Amino acid sequence: MADMIRIIALTAVVVVVIMGLIWFAVRLTHKPRNALLGGDLGPELVSQARELKDTGQFDEAVFLIRGETGMSHRAASRLVRRL
Repeated sequence: MADMIRIIALTAVVVVVIMGLIWFAVRLTHKPRNALLGGDLGPELVSQARELKDTGQFDEAVFLIRGETGMSHRAASRLVRRL
């Protein structure tokens, strides 16, 4: 009887782990292709941010991107650095 309970418990743990891995894989595959770009970044916004960066106004470019897209500071900084 005790062995049967252990087998059922172990099976339940394995099933939960497999379901978690499947959920994680699905989440990874549904990530937008341009996640770094925020997905809703228009060409006008990119050119404005590039102009600000080129004139030495890096922080202003980051704040512009953050304000228009809702990106985190870290993601917006990464984006502006890549422009």
